Amino acid sequence: MGFTHYSGPASSFPPMSQWKSFEEIFNANKSAMQQTGDTGEDIGRIWNAVTECAKIGVEERVIFAIIMQESTGNVGVQTTFNNDGHSTAGLMQCDGSPGFPGQHGLSQDQITSMVRAGTNHFKQNLKDFGNTDTAECIYKALREYNSGSVNENDLSDGRGATASYVSDIANRLLGRTN
Repeated sequence: MGFTHYSGPASSFPPMSQWKSFEEIFNANKSAMQQTGDTGEDIGRIWNAVTECAKIGVEERVIFAIIMQESTGNVGVQTTFNNDGHSTAGLMQCDGSPGFPGQHGLSQDQITSMVRAGTNHFKQNLKDFGNTDTAECIYKALREYNSGSVNENDLSDGRGATASYVSDIANRLLGRTN
């Protein structure tokens, strides 16, 4: 199913009541992860890492949606650089994350270290918007995670980053794949 474009304030994006469960979202994306070269063990370890790192205080389905948006779940994703010239590595493509470019068959510790770095970074974004488990807080934090700043009246204002980022993740939370 294709993506629907959402824009405007957080209230214009799908409510949490419409989001699919973590298991549904994960299972819908298994084939995409396999296509990156991930082994079955890598994919299982991503599941383990997400459930472990959710204890930091970020929803499993949000962590996983970020992973799919940033790296398609490719444990060997290439390191990129943000607008400030900092490297953004790992499954969640975040500043300060370890990365294992071109590698697959990683250990649980390696995969969890990437997910932990991204989840800790996103947790700080949540704190910037009230640290509540609400769609409004999560969508604003997603915008900040991607672009570093937020136009609360239009979460599709990427401010130099990916304009569709929050919309794309909202679609992933609804169980859609690309």
